[in-house]
Amino acid sequence: MIPEQPEAQRLLVAEYVLGLHSREQSAEIEQWLEQDDDAASLANHWREHWLGAAELLEPVPLPPRLWREISRRTASEDSRGRFDWQWLWQSLTLWRTVSVALLVAVVLLLGPLRVPAPVYTVVLQAPGEAASPGWRVTVSAQGDLQLTPLSESEYPADRSVQFWTLSDPALGPRSLGLVQPGESLVLPASRVGGVESGQLFELTLEPPGGSPADRPTGPVLFIGRAVAI
Repeated sequence: MIPEQPEAQRLLVAEYVLGLHSREQSAEIEQWLEQDDDAASLANHWREHWLGAAELLEPVPLPPRLWREISRRTASEDSRGRFDWQWLWQSLTLWRTVSVALLVAVVLLLGPLRVPAPVYTVVLQAPGEAASPGWRVTVSAQGDLQLTPLSESEYPADRSVQFWTLSDPALGPRSLGLVQPGESLVLPASRVGGVESGQLFELTLEPPGGSPADRPTGPVLFIGRAVAI
């Protein structure tokens, strides 16, 4: 659903340009951009900001898999005389590969526009797959947490997905509850506790009803660390 508040709309478009929304959410936003000239102009504005921020960072080599995909699409489009630059702009793999540092740098640009950005953000990715984000965590200035799915995933019907955080290795991980696949989860600050930069968040596959211990016992599905905005 497209928010009515201008500040929330600006943040929504910024996240869309970075490729942080699911396909369903992106489709709704794209339809809105086609119908609203001001929103479309805002999207172009964010793209210019992201490119400007990228120039401040050291170049990061793209993985061979992405180059092969670009070459394949270029070859197929050359026969028709054009390249699908829209795909390139909206490629989640491309934007995530550029590095988390880009996200941190460009979010700092939100300040002059007075966008109410969260205090922390976390992109949970499959272990060993830097370009495969599955969930996004945002923590507001009030300490409330929202866990949002970025992709569709299937899990065994006889297993549970459990949400964990780790701020102090000496204290060990702390469960934040069970997660329904494909559904957002909102937790109050009283449940989340304090969040620090670099704090670990992860989703694990556990027995029905959750881990039988006070720590994860199953494989890690997605993992990431908090980044201060």
